[in-house]
Amino acid sequence: MSMAEALPEIQTFTRPFVVPPGTKISLRKDYDPGYKAAFVSKKDAAQRLQEGIRRLIEQQDKLYAQNTYALLIVFQAMDAAGKDSTIKHVMSGLNPQGCDVRSFKAPSAEELDHDYLWRCAKCLPERGRIGIFNRSYYEEVLAVRVHPEFLEAQRLPPEARGKDIWKRRFESINHFEKHLADNGTVVLKFFLNVSKAEQKKRFLERIDLPEKNWKFSATDVKERALWDQYMDAFEDAFHHTSTEWAPWYIIPADRKWFTRLAVAEIILSSLESLPLAYPTPDEDHRQELLRAKEMLENEE
Repeated sequence: MSMAEALPEIQTFTRPFVVPPGTKISLRKDYDPGYKAAFVSKKDAAQRLQEGIRRLIEQQDKLYAQNTYALLIVFQAMDAAGKDSTIKHVMSGLNPQGCDVRSFKAPSAEELDHDYLWRCAKCLPERGRIGIFNRSYYEEVLAVRVHPEFLEAQRLPPEARGKDIWKRRFESINHFEKHLADNGTVVLKFFLNVSKAEQKKRFLERIDLPEKNWKFSATDVKERALWDQYMDAFEDAFHHTSTEWAPWYIIPADRKWFTRLAVAEIILSSLESLPLAYPTPDEDHRQELLRAKEMLENEE
């Protein structure tokens, strides 16, 4: 199958995951965490994933060489949804020189002394590079919304607070992402949609298996108790920040093998939609190459 033939197929495959801009959605009613499209086995998906990764490697090479566009990939999810493993499996094989992963945890004292976008803005990918945010500035309308005490630590002036704070933050995020898109950074936003039942299963596995104990924290269970509040916050964020220039993709996460495939297909579709190409040397550069070739061929 040629690249031109494959692109429409990928877009059809990924269409069910996108949140249409301005649409109010229900994670609990509109999106199935166990969805697996037409794939009947993990083996079938693994074969397609490997082919997708091969093409991703080709596209990243052009992205890096052309040095015109950048790609920002944002991952948000509840705990144990598979963010780390998705990043590991999908981005395996890519040139690490052109790819950077950042994980955003509780803000430091220095970060709290800046606006909430600052710590992420200074980590944005350069042209030609892929930047991956494991959590992001969206924590400011998710975790901070569920935990009002986090807002207290930000020492905001009175005029920056109030009941419309979330609306204003949504607007700021949209303007921020529009600015990135207008200047050549493609923004892809993934929510890994794990079910509450599957999260429980994975938590128990982390407790029962010694090699996974390090992944578990008692705070994970405390956050799980706030599941409904988080779902409400996510749904409101998707409604207000899924835009034409930076849409949200809600990825089924109960089957990790399908999660990885879906994410890889969307990244591939986005890169293949860009006019990526290896730079063409100008006449001066071409003559320089010819002279260098002649010198090398004439070496004794």
